[in-house]
Amino acid sequence: MTRPREIGVVKPENEELPKEKFDELEQFIDGMKTTKGELIAILHKAQHIFGYIPRDVQLFVARKLGMPGAEVYGVVSFYSYFSTQPGGKHTISCCMGTACYVRGANKILEAIKEKLGIESNGVTEDGLFALKDIRCVGACGLAPVVMVDDKIYGRVKEEDIDNILNEYRK
Repeated sequence: MTRPREIGVVKPENEELPKEKFDELEQFIDGMKTTKGELIAILHKAQHIFGYIPRDVQLFVARKLGMPGAEVYGVVSFYSYFSTQPGGKHTISCCMGTACYVRGANKILEAIKEKLGIESNGVTEDGLFALKDIRCVGACGLAPVVMVDDKIYGRVKEEDIDNILNEYRK
């Protein structure tokens, strides 16, 4: 089996991805009774280990499972949970579901974009924040909703955004 360092595994910043992380993923895969039908579980583990699933991790998984890289990429690109780019230290998710949208979520999202200087699915230059617009958080009674990591902020107004962001800038 080809080891990750031998195939030139690199992050977007041209830093090598840690061999230890590939070893951890390999141990997880090797510890499974069967890998048949387990691609999504393996990709969840890969994202947990690396924080995202870059091309070289996708190819590593494909080789371990004996499948085409395009098949792994197809799954990674289909499910919005998976990311092919490194995320920020904190993920801001702005709910754009019907209840939130009707109550001004689009204005909240635009204000967050402006304050962070990024678009949806972007990461701030300092790597502190990633921004996502999501379909529904399931907290419609609190609309509009913004989540930072796993913390939910309800009935958010544009004037609340600075305070929310400052909680995570400390």
